[in-house]
Amino acid sequence: MEIRCIVIDDEPPALQVMSRYIEQIPYLKLLRTFDDAVSATNYLQSKPVDLLFLDIHMPDINGMDLARNLCSSPMLIFTTAYKQYAYDGFELAAVDYLLKPIPFARFEKAVVKAQASFLQQQFPPAIEHIFVYSSYQHIKIPLHEIIYIESLEDYLRIHLATQPPVLTLMTLKKMQEKLPQERFKRIHRSYIVAVDKIRSVVSRKVKLQNTTELPVSDSYGDFIRNWKQQ
Repeated sequence: MEIRCIVIDDEPPALQVMSRYIEQIPYLKLLRTFDDAVSATNYLQSKPVDLLFLDIHMPDINGMDLARNLCSSPMLIFTTAYKQYAYDGFELAAVDYLLKPIPFARFEKAVVKAQASFLQQQFPPAIEHIFVYSSYQHIKIPLHEIIYIESLEDYLRIHLATQPPVLTLMTLKKMQEKLPQERFKRIHRSYIVAVDKIRSVVSRKVKLQNTTELPVSDSYGDFIRNWKQQ
């Protein structure tokens, strides 16, 4: 998987060094280099870029100001001869901050960090548990334990396979946002069910593995059709 990048630096020798370094990294694709920030800003407004190598001291626009005003959110690696801007780079969530002259080994270390961040964005880790607050403590609940979730006005009761139910102060809508949509489906204004715990669906009723039967309301009728097609 390629990481599309551009380099912005008003010094031609620095552009040459960065271009040469980028050519040695197989997963980096250099789209363009720019010796002025204005042209680079215009380019970024219309072209998708994953990673930006950005100098800070430039005559037209300061690199920090450019980064703050970007419409898109590419990963940032600052390249500069000035140490005093490191904290500003941290505030902008930069992947790294490279001091010139930049050794190739230090450059490579920075782009490895960028690759890890990029892969995490593309392939976020699967959610395997949630935390809820109950009985004055935060409780970790493995997703595979959840059979169904029941709304009790302002509270939820989370029914589990091998543990007693857990009661927590939360709305069903908020809980739905925390759960992986492909694994948990809302079937009623009062119920969310774990799809892998469903044994059968008959006459607008869902029968679960623990023999519980729950109604499917008219507004969630699509759930029945989609479940039968799986």
